[in-house]
Amino acid sequence: MSIKQIIAELDIEIARLEQAKNVLAGATVKRGPGRPKLSTDTGIKKKRTMSAEGRARIVAAVKARWAKAKKTSN
Repeated sequence: MSIKQIIAELDIEIARLEQAKNVLAGATVKRGPGRPKLSTDTGIKKKRTMSAEGRARIVAAVKARWAKAKKTSN
């Protein structure tokens, strides 16, 4: 095999590999069941905040639950 033939075959192989690369790069990955995509464009979830009123309701409910548990254990 001459050098020109080797170079020609290498060029053909490179073209074939580049075509395969382009096909793979353009392929989309299908998402299966599981966690949904994040709704924000940046991919960072917003931290949820709780109002003072909501926090007070939860504290009252927890205190009532523990008072009931303490009352039934005595």
